Amino acid sequence: MTATSTTTGGARIDSTRTGARIDGTRTDGARTDSAISVNPVLRVAPASPAEAAAYFGASLAFHADVSDVAAALAVDGDPGFVVLDSRSTESWDQGHVPGAIHLPTALIPEQAEQLLDRAVPVVTYCWGPGCNGATRAALALAELGFQVKEMLGGFEYWAREGFEFETWEGHERRAADPLTAPVDAEDCGC
Repeated sequence: MTATSTTTGGARIDSTRTGARIDGTRTDGARTDSAISVNPVLRVAPASPAEAAAYFGASLAFHADVSDVAAALAVDGDPGFVVLDSRSTESWDQGHVPGAIHLPTALIPEQAEQLLDRAVPVVTYCWGPGCNGATRAALALAELGFQVKEMLGGFEYWAREGFEFETWEGHERRAADPLTAPVDAEDCGC
């Protein structure tokens, strides 16, 4: 039997492994339902390695994660960027990254130039992964000519990973959530 590999609906079918052909029959002529059903993960085939490298490389140019931002801010001296909280005043008062600049997204067009230096990259954040406020803030800043990245996870993951934050009452820190950060370790290893 000769091994063949074909693609259907983005999924690769290997006849040496499944005995299936593209027409839904087995190599022995019997029809199989499994030949018709496609693994939902592979329904759309993975990108080529070159395409994946370009995409993931670009993603890192647009995003920073919470632990990387925290590590950079923890080093003495200038981290080389500023952090911008794009939420409302009420949200800011509930808690924010220490040293962040507060600038709600709606105010970016009129106030960004007075508060930010175009030569310094800006890292935006909002509530968390279920919120696109940081994305909208990053877009508004980029349209004004600022270099910008979005902090993945937002304030939610900042607090969940156990990093200190400021509220209107002072500094707070919560225990790290073991679902988002390693327990008893400085680094997740990623």
